[in-house]
Amino acid sequence: MPAEQERTAEQVFAALADPTRRALLADLAAHGPSTATDLATRLPITRQAVTKHLDRLADAGLVTAEPGERRRVRYRLRSAPMRIAQRYLAALARDWDGPLAALADHLEET
Repeated sequence: MPAEQERTAEQVFAALADPTRRALLADLAAHGPSTATDLATRLPITRQAVTKHLDRLADAGLVTAEPGERRRVRYRLRSAPMRIAQRYLAALARDWDGPLAALADHLEET
C-alpha cells in the first residue's frame, strides 16, 4: 500500500478508536448531514465536545464541513478514507491467511 494511503488508514484507525467519534459517524450515517448543534441534541455530549470530535474526524477525512445558511456548518460523511482503511485491513488479512493456514495444517499433522 502506498505511504499516503497507509497514513490515511492510520488516521482513520486513530479517529475510530474513540467511541464518541464512532457514535457521531453512526448518527451522521443514520440522519444525514447535520450541524454540531443537531448532533449534540441527539447524543449525550455537549456541543463543544461534538465540535472537538468533528474536528478530529475531519482531520482524518471522514467528515467534511459544508457552509450552510446563517453561518451554520453541516457535517457530511466521506467514505473514501474508510474504503482505504478497509483495503488496508483486507491486505493485512490476506497476508495473514497463508501463514495461519500453514500453521493450522502443521498443528493438525503433529
